[in-house]
Amino acid sequence: MALGKDYAAQDCSLARALEVVGERWTLLIVRDAFYGVRRFSDFLAHLDVPRAVLSARLQSLVESGVLAKEGHDYVLTDMGKQLWPVVHTLARWGEEHLSAEPCRLFVHAGCGGRVGTDGTCPACGRQVPLEDTEIHAGPGARHRDDPVSRILRTPHRLLTPIRP
Repeated sequence: MALGKDYAAQDCSLARALEVVGERWTLLIVRDAFYGVRRFSDFLAHLDVPRAVLSARLQSLVESGVLAKEGHDYVLTDMGKQLWPVVHTLARWGEEHLSAEPCRLFVHAGCGGRVGTDGTCPACGRQVPLEDTEIHAGPGARHRDDPVSRILRTPHRLLTPIRP
């Protein structure tokens, strides 16, 4: 018996959120959209996800309003951008509890300080907007050879489109 995709019996906002972003691969797709991945082929190469699964997840994210389809590109909507604190905090949690070293560092482009889980830069004390956040390869990053991974080896601002 297959698991359902909703939590109809749950009277809970977290359950509603999980109906949108709780399936396997979905948060990784959203993460990559923050990294600047926009094309189906680039998601496919970077995530190494089955084509049918990626297609279904992208369609679901568009239908729910997290992503918008603009020509051949998938871009985060304002609703999708509001997931950044969740993605960032979950990545930092995994870094603290499950990884020997961080794979990705999130840095304030303005001063070079590492962005905290609350979105502020401890070096300058400012709240760091997404557009001023750079992603850097951390010491735990594996050196995969797909086009997106090669681009992400050098500092790259979040939301800036990646064009391998």
